[in-house]
Amino acid sequence: MSFAADSPLVSSIHPAANTEPRRGCIKPSLLILHYTGMSSAAKAIDWLARAESNVSCHYVVDEDGRIAQLVPESLRAWHAGASYWRGETDINSHSIGIEIQNPGHQHGYPDFSPAQMDAVIALGKEITERYAMAADAVLAHSDVAPGRKIDPGEKFNWMALARAGLGLWARPSPVRADDAGLGLGACGTRVARAQERLASYGYGIELSGVLDEGTEKVLKAFQAHFRPRRVDGRLDRSTEVTLERLLEASRR
Repeated sequence: MSFAADSPLVSSIHPAANTEPRRGCIKPSLLILHYTGMSSAAKAIDWLARAESNVSCHYVVDEDGRIAQLVPESLRAWHAGASYWRGETDINSHSIGIEIQNPGHQHGYPDFSPAQMDAVIALGKEITERYAMAADAVLAHSDVAPGRKIDPGEKFNWMALARAGLGLWARPSPVRADDAGLGLGACGTRVARAQERLASYGYGIELSGVLDEGTEKVLKAFQAHFRPRRVDGRLDRSTEVTLERLLEASRR
């Protein structure tokens, strides 16, 4: 299947096999950022384009900033998998997926290059402006699939995106060495309030009042995105304050 690039920033097109019409959705409203978890962008593109991979994405951004498109934006790519955000479970139909070349946590997890970040920002801004996406619609794969996915991870510079006008950000509260926070099995008002606030922002979380494994996974996803200095899934005061600030920013 040949198609024309949706963005003038695209340098190459590699049509993917795994694509289909969006289900009951006129236009995408979410932008989901991933890392490839592979050794090179060329290998990632080759795999993401194959039918046997059972995955695909709209764009791949190489370390040097080159952008490849694999699926037209009008179609549904298979990048999010089992996921949830604000009541929606068919994230693939409601989103555009960008894979960012990085071998990932299992293979050294290097920093994202400046050229790569610039390209992600430029492409992301163009997409969000074209579809009038809200700032809080720019999400990590880990946000919509906590625990199952951890990409693009704590090294991804979300603050740089927000400073460039892409995505929502709130100043993280400093991490205190003497505040280990609440861990697995903790319960009570603090845990219940944090669960309610995380659910209010969009995360899929059970409002049990107990810091169970599901809550720990969501806390790690939140921390990796918005409080990356310490990603441990514990409910410390820094996480609570950062979450409060994020909710305040989302209401503006």
